[in-house]
Amino acid sequence: MRINVVSDVHGRADALARAGEGADALICLGDLLLFVDYADHSQGIFPDLFGAARASEYVGLRTAGQFDEARALSAALWAERGGDPREHIETAVRAQYAEIFAAMPTPAYLTYGNVDLPGLWTEYARPGHQILDGQTVEIGGLTFGFVGGGLRTTYRTPYEIDDEEYARKVDALGHVDVLCSHIPPAVPELLYDTVARRFERGSEATLAAIRRIQPRFALFGHVHQPLARRTRIGRTECVNVGHFRGRGTPFTLEW
Repeated sequence: MRINVVSDVHGRADALARAGEGADALICLGDLLLFVDYADHSQGIFPDLFGAARASEYVGLRTAGQFDEARALSAALWAERGGDPREHIETAVRAQYAEIFAAMPTPAYLTYGNVDLPGLWTEYARPGHQILDGQTVEIGGLTFGFVGGGLRTTYRTPYEIDDEEYARKVDALGHVDVLCSHIPPAVPELLYDTVARRFERGSEATLAAIRRIQPRFALFGHVHQPLARRTRIGRTECVNVGHFRGRGTPFTLEW
């Protein structure tokens, strides 16, 4: 059995269309949308609306931890543009989702990233796309559990939830052979981004579940340039499957 796994697609529809080649199925761990590319400020919803120069200014403020200033800049830009920001954003999000889901191979098993809008996915998912969050599915004789979204941060991305709600989704899985989530377990070397030079948030609930049930694999994404891509917790191999927007190639799991 061969499964290809991707995470942090962020608009890479071209590479996504090829991501299932040679595999029995595709797993996608979320973050399909691209609001702004921190490596190329001309790409994403924000620069499409306000231009690359303004996107560079916005990214610079957020990178420096000046989140209030970044929100003030965003508010000023929306005031200049006029209209309801939610309508502009939803139009752009829908266009990206239409392209991404059209390119998504089948069969595919998907869960949400912290940058996604779960309420829209069912409108664009095609036959053969199974969306799972706090749920399990059997693939090739193994039980895969899926936990979507991220935890609360100062970034205020669209699908961040409370620790307690996240933990309930983890607990709902029970025993699994492969634990799939967008964010990593709370292990420091898996959480540190060497380019952004900061720690991202990981899940203590996921870490506790790994220690308790010892799945064969724990697969995740979220941290684009991790200090460590892999580590072992007991018998569990923990793997960051890679920043798909940057890499353009999936991680492969075979058994």
